[in-house]
Amino acid sequence: MTAGAKPAADAPADVIIVGSGAAGGMAAFSLTKAGLRCILLEAGRDYDPQAEVNMYAPESDAPLRGAATPDKPFGYFDATVGGGWQIDGEPYTMREGSDFRWYRARMLGGRTNHWGRHVPRLGPYDFKPFSRDGLGVDWPIDYDDVAPFYDRVERMIGVNGGPIGLENHPDSPADCLMPPPRPRIPEMLIKAAAEDLGIPVRAAHTAVLTRDMPDKVAPRSACFNATPCTRGCTIGAMFQTTTSVLPMAKATGLLTIVTDAMVSRVTMARAGRAAGVEYVDRKTGLRHQVKAQAVVLAAGTGETTRLLLNSGEAGRWLANSSGELGRNLTDSTGASFRAYIPALANRPRYNEDGIGGQHIYIPFWLYQQQKRGELDFARGYHFEVGGRFGIPPAEAVPRVWGSALKKAVRRASGATIQLTLRGEMIPNKDSFCEADPVVKDRFGIPVLRFAFRWSQHEVNQVAHGRRTAHAVFRRMGGTILDPDLPPEKIMAVGGEIIHELGTARMGADRRSSVVDSYGQTWDVDNLVLMDGAIFASGAHKNPTLTILALALRASERLAHRLKSGAFA
Repeated sequence: MTAGAKPAADAPADVIIVGSGAAGGMAAFSLTKAGLRCILLEAGRDYDPQAEVNMYAPESDAPLRGAATPDKPFGYFDATVGGGWQIDGEPYTMREGSDFRWYRARMLGGRTNHWGRHVPRLGPYDFKPFSRDGLGVDWPIDYDDVAPFYDRVERMIGVNGGPIGLENHPDSPADCLMPPPRPRIPEMLIKAAAEDLGIPVRAAHTAVLTRDMPDKVAPRSACFNATPCTRGCTIGAMFQTTTSVLPMAKATGLLTIVTDAMVSRVTMARAGRAAGVEYVDRKTGLRHQVKAQAVVLAAGTGETTRLLLNSGEAGRWLANSSGELGRNLTDSTGASFRAYIPALANRPRYNEDGIGGQHIYIPFWLYQQQKRGELDFARGYHFEVGGRFGIPPAEAVPRVWGSALKKAVRRASGATIQLTLRGEMIPNKDSFCEADPVVKDRFGIPVLRFAFRWSQHEVNQVAHGRRTAHAVFRRMGGTILDPDLPPEKIMAVGGEIIHELGTARMGADRRSSVVDSYGQTWDVDNLVLMDGAIFASGAHKNPTLTILALALRASERLAHRLKSGAFA
């Protein structure tokens, strides 16, 4: 998709959208469908997966055989371009004693080009966590407010899956989901072992098509199990904004896309009213200002917060009368557990690739025990499941050489399984981001400085998850491959799961939150936030489906307000 021409400072626009990922793409789609003229500013370069993605090349054809490098941390063929954990000239810093990773995708479509695509719904408990355990805060909305938007988003993006039928795991209406793929052989064994221990296993809800989705502008085809989804998808089988909502929005004639546009601040018309934004052309270094009736920030949790921290009077924050801007930073907990399963060794070779990612997963099942105080952690976790043919880990192969090594590798291929924990983090006072008072990026914009720590709740949660995973492995007769380390030593570093949330959280009043239940900032009535920054809590469930649903909900309300003359 070719980006639009650079707009003049007085280009006619109803809405400026900053960011082109899940939230920005949904905002562009919804607002243009409502007849509003939008300018979308993306900090990264233009990107067309149909022209750029190599779906079929083996890793052996890649430089370094596809090994991770600083500019390709997930391998050579990964769809991220111009971004990663570190970006030249665009640093971030950390307070002493903190360790945090900030992943940024500098490309049209953002992280949707290479995300994990696991899309569970938040449940009723997830919207009211404080009411259950007295920790954190409740959302100002509940599940029933978001459920109709979950329904619409699942139909729109294409989600496969099945019924879950568990407490706090809402089922989707039957017409919202495509059929799930059948479990692979290792997944069937995991399911049998886990259910024998009373642990539920269900079909994962995944944003990958198992049926075609015809469309005149952006037709998408069912996955044919040929390539890793993280490379991007030329046939549109996995949801990414660059093959769906962005071309659909552009086809209305109402969307102008400007790439390589690093937004530096929100500009103001007067107190309580935004005029537009200023951005720096990443190629030329020139600064431009764009004006509109309303501004949508959908740049991702960190970038949206950085914009607000660097806007306002003398660049000393905007929309922070509550003092909550930058606070309440969370990420999902993460840990991986592995075992070698002799029963899976030496099995016949066949194609069990399936769709990208897991076909089944283990949702959290211990809410009643948690409610009764029987667990030493307050929030849930789930397991994502891995196991298929491939190069086995070194721990699963004996130390032999030559032909004996080849035989050992073939025997162990397909016999290693993995349970990957993702859990909820409770906001704490020691985890936040702020504008660094000294360091600036190459555009002269103050960078983010992070402070981060896990609480004992998260450490205990991971310890419980490890005991559970090992129990499943033992039930399969497996040899556990995990090192014997304290739980805090096996946990992913903060930010490493790329689920950072909560730094401009929504709430019921302006004294304790940055935005209302529609993402509108309390202090600036035509400034709306639509990404993960507005989450009041993270839940253990991957956030993208909820980001999409909330962005659709907020966009329709913003369109209604614009059409009713609210900002005239």
